[in-house]
Amino acid sequence: MSAAQIRDATPVLLVKDVVKAAAYYTDKLGFAVDRFWGEPPMFAIARRDGVSIMLNQVGPGDTFRSNGSYDGRFSIYIDTSDADALHSEFQSKGADIVCPPDDQPYMMREFQVRDLDGHLLGCGHDISGAS
Repeated sequence: MSAAQIRDATPVLLVKDVVKAAAYYTDKLGFAVDRFWGEPPMFAIARRDGVSIMLNQVGPGDTFRSNGSYDGRFSIYIDTSDADALHSEFQSKGADIVCPPDDQPYMMREFQVRDLDGHLLGCGHDISGAS
């Protein structure tokens, strides 16, 4: 049994324009978007009633895969209590690990794993020290 707890999973929607998508989720669907990442903005999280949806902008140079995903883009993001422990568990079971845990500039320690159909799953925990 792993020492890591999976706390939540958030879908990642690939969008053509993250600012327009965020405005739609805010104005039409009642979500709140309080921050964008990237310059120009490439990523945002829409939140409402304890539900989060990640909006990840794709561009013309991104490679679309036959399974409906883009290379290097998560289909889902798994929030865990311990990315290293979850990575070890998945690795010991022979999962297709794309990259090991690493600290990201957006204050998450995360790794990537691919499922049988090629969907990329991001798994990570917050390292910002915020509760």
